Amino acid sequence: MKFLKNFLYLYSIFFLVSCGGGGSSASAPDPVTPNQHPSHPLVWDVATPESVGMSSTKLDQAFDYAFQDGAYTQAAIVIKDGQLVYERYRGILAGEKNTLRNITGISESRLEDLYGNKTINSYVTSWSSSKSFVSFLIGIAQENQLIGSINDSASTFIQEWANDERSSITIKNLLDMRSGLDPICFDNALGELDTCKNTSDSSSGGDLVFSDDQLTKCINRDFAESGVIQPWYSDTEIYNRGDFKYSNCDTQVLGEILFRATGQDLQTYADYQLFSKIGIDAIWWKDFVDVGQSNGNYLAYCCLDSTARDYAKFGHMLLLGGIWEGDSVSYSSYVDSIASLDYYGLQFWNLCSSPLDENNNCPNGDWITSTIGYDGQYIMIDFNRNIVVVRSSLYEPVLNISNERKMKLVSNDLTLSNWVSTTPRGVGAYVTTSFSPNQFFYMITEAIK
Repeated sequence: MKFLKNFLYLYSIFFLVSCGGGGSSASAPDPVTPNQHPSHPLVWDVATPESVGMSSTKLDQAFDYAFQDGAYTQAAIVIKDGQLVYERYRGILAGEKNTLRNITGISESRLEDLYGNKTINSYVTSWSSSKSFVSFLIGIAQENQLIGSINDSASTFIQEWANDERSSITIKNLLDMRSGLDPICFDNALGELDTCKNTSDSSSGGDLVFSDDQLTKCINRDFAESGVIQPWYSDTEIYNRGDFKYSNCDTQVLGEILFRATGQDLQTYADYQLFSKIGIDAIWWKDFVDVGQSNGNYLAYCCLDSTARDYAKFGHMLLLGGIWEGDSVSYSSYVDSIASLDYYGLQFWNLCSSPLDENNNCPNGDWITSTIGYDGQYIMIDFNRNIVVVRSSLYEPVLNISNERKMKLVSNDLTLSNWVSTTPRGVGAYVTTSFSPNQFFYMITEAIK
């Protein structure tokens, strides 16, 4: 069947988010009673663009650009000066259905069923934007003194590293994607996880989604040999330990650190310490093992499902310095560290606030802080202009073998699989979309009078 054959491309479509979890090999400490702070949901007054000094006409133009046929945009939001000034939602458009049908063999009616009706209440998924949530949860655990410091050895919690040279790896090394550990990929020939063979496979630290047990492999990685050319790093440049190498495994280990430090799985800790405080309803995907944190390890590196407005709440909370009304705990120092990053660090990216020049440089050096997820998931935070912008691509979870969000990919029988399905690439369609986050954000800033 053409549909199934084309979906076998799922092996490679997860290259930005593909390093999941497996059974935890160390017992967790006794559960920690969460802090009982009152809930202070972050909600906004809905305001006109003009009331916050923005042009409705120019915002219309920016959103027309983001929502044009071929952009695969499901949702976009602008928060300015603490007020919701613009949002838009849509389903799949005619040209997008035609493109995906021709590439994947999925019928237009099926595409319409999956992506046709998207509203303010529809879930979007984070893909790798979830990494930034994990980072902030690490900051919360540090503030709550469940983690001493992010500069401490990760082996304080990952005891498997305590008695060898991996004890030198700090929690911050993991946060900055500088662990120095081998990237792990799924090897089709071996039918198991192994060290990545080339830069394509390892672009996000390896495609692991065909393995049910991913955390164990992430923990059991060895240091990569330093001072040599590594095929997963570069064809020409020498790899040196501590060089930046984007790795989903590093984030998955951070999720396990949170579990062992707090006694609570990732979902529970996030619910108590973050989501409930700012009014977020979010569901994390798990792997498909029946052991681990909670009948499957939560996929720290990816796949947090919520609404676009809820993702905007996270961005707005960061814009406010990580402080909740009436809450005695401040996370402003951690947020300050996030806001002052160069390129990548603490599981956040820097993006240029305007289109890149012909040399792919930021023409004015005006950088903003952003989460980035596969297929175009962004939470963009401009601390200088007091703006939060969220953009998400079309999304529908495909749940076949269960009704819960437990990722399972069976290469030869997708009817036995559960997976995160975004368009276009999340359904195996390798097309270049017309959407650019830099251009979208620039057009929004141009709306400021």
